[in-house]
Amino acid sequence: MDLSDWRTRIDNIDHQLIDLLNERMHCAQEIGRIKKAAGKPIRDFERERDVIAKTKAYNQGLIKDENLETLYWLLIEVTTNFESEEG
Repeated sequence: MDLSDWRTRIDNIDHQLIDLLNERMHCAQEIGRIKKAAGKPIRDFERERDVIAKTKAYNQGLIKDENLETLYWLLIEVTTNFESEEG
């Protein structure tokens, strides 16, 4: 494979990632509605730490744990902001 083939492959992966992120946001939207209906806070720091730990445990090692953690804290922040806005 040449450079353009690898770039096309990355473009396709990016599309899959966006589809998955949108699916994740849809789930967050529903979770936010459930939390608000139950009077629960949007942020659940124990759950957030659990998500980070599970993600790092699932990591196959190509991504440094600290980079993966940074990425997921950003994703959690975006998700919880979205949950807050949606209700």
